[in-house]
Amino acid sequence: MNSEKNMAFVSYLYLIGLLIAYLNNKERKNEIISFHIRQSLGLWLSFFSLGYIIGNFDSWMITSSFWICFAVLIFYGISTALAGKKTPVPLVGKFYQNIFKNLS
Repeated sequence: MNSEKNMAFVSYLYLIGLLIAYLNNKERKNEIISFHIRQSLGLWLSFFSLGYIIGNFDSWMITSSFWICFAVLIFYGISTALAGKKTPVPLVGKFYQNIFKNLS
C-alpha cells in the first residue's frame, strides 16, 4: 500500500514524474495509481494549454490567479494521493477521468 501512495504522489511531479508513474504502473495496473495518473495528466495538459493563453495577458492579477488556482489543484491531488484516496480534483477531476479512461 505504501508503494501505491508513493507512485500516486510521483505522478504529480511534473511530466517526468508522470512518465515514471505510468511506466511503473504499466505492468501492475493498480487502480489508485491509474486514477492519479489520469488526474495529473489532465492537470498538466490544462496548465500548458491555459498557460499559453494566460501568458498573452499583460496583467499580474490574471497570471497570479492562474498560478494560485493551479497550485491549489495540484496540492489537493497530492494530498489525496498521499492519503491513498481516489477523490477527483475539484471542478475538472471527473472530466479528466472521462477523457483519459482508456489510459492505464
